[in-house]
Amino acid sequence: MKPSLTLIGTFGAIGVMLGALGAHALKQVLTAEQIMSFQTGVRYHLIHTLLLLMVFILYQQKPIKSLKRIYLFVVLGILCFSGSIYLLNLRYLINADWLKILGPVTPIGGLLLIAGWILLAFSSKAFVSSKGE
Repeated sequence: MKPSLTLIGTFGAIGVMLGALGAHALKQVLTAEQIMSFQTGVRYHLIHTLLLLMVFILYQQKPIKSLKRIYLFVVLGILCFSGSIYLLNLRYLINADWLKILGPVTPIGGLLLIAGWILLAFSSKAFVSSKGE
């Protein structure tokens, strides 16, 4: 997957919209614990969208393969971690209690996000050394 600015912009916009939804409309229908959980999903969503932007910028400077892997891990991590949190907290509102099966998806998403950061740490050496520093 080649890093895409369109996907990054879309993820950012969705993150802001969901944050606003959680801060306003959902306060009327979710418990305080559900709101906190939902906002955790939003926070991780937006933080990792910024990571995607950073990876995109680095890829434009030096298109090394590990940056594409980092991008993929983070995209999948956002979808699994934040996406499952959103759906788990909204399942009663959308009359889809069966979505509780997504519980194990959240930590898998977290592991994907961690893997992206670790891969970035290891890739930084190759990126810096390729610049001649």
